Amino acid sequence: MTSLEKALGYTFRDAALLRRALTHPSMGRKDNQRLEFLGDAVLQYLMSDKLYREFPEDREGGLTHLRALLVCEAALSQVARSLGVGEALIMDRGEEMTGGREKPSVLCDAMEAILAAVCLDGGLDAARKVMERCWPSPEEVQCPAQDSKGALQELLQRGGGSPPEYRITGQSGPAHAPRFEATVYRDGIPLATGEGHTKKQAEQEAAVKALEILSKE
Repeated sequence: MTSLEKALGYTFRDAALLRRALTHPSMGRKDNQRLEFLGDAVLQYLMSDKLYREFPEDREGGLTHLRALLVCEAALSQVARSLGVGEALIMDRGEEMTGGREKPSVLCDAMEAILAAVCLDGGLDAARKVMERCWPSPEEVQCPAQDSKGALQELLQRGGGSPPEYRITGQSGPAHAPRFEATVYRDGIPLATGEGHTKKQAEQEAAVKALEILSKE
């Protein structure tokens, strides 16, 4: 765990907190799930605060999109791999044999738990320093399609609004290499249109464009 602390740039006063953060649920009740719950909230707040300060001209939609990119599973597992979290995880033999140390979901949960452990051990400022030291920039991480769509849904439903609706509005190209067009609607009104080689890619592109449009409103 010393090498992980060095990578984090933080030394724990209570080493048991770090051990708990690295303990996979396969080891029983004293696992990292409670810390993961707290870490999710800590990361959401710290990332929101960071983006609010660093992008003073961005509107809510743009900030929401950036935050979604930086707190998604892909970003968290990327951070965890760069720190060597997988090698430090405490898990049973069965989980390890099925590739548990490399699973994005496992690494994501552990990274949230580690951030919570730092916060409990050294306070919010210590957690902020770890985040600023270890996290990639928005340009350095690519999240799955559902993250942009999730960011758009979160934005539109804030304050009781309706969720976005996606429709496939076009298809072109040969059968072996089709290209789809998807349009996203808010309350029946089209927001943006995207294209892609799959329906999911087209919907993702539509969600990204909708977030860009809403960020400028």
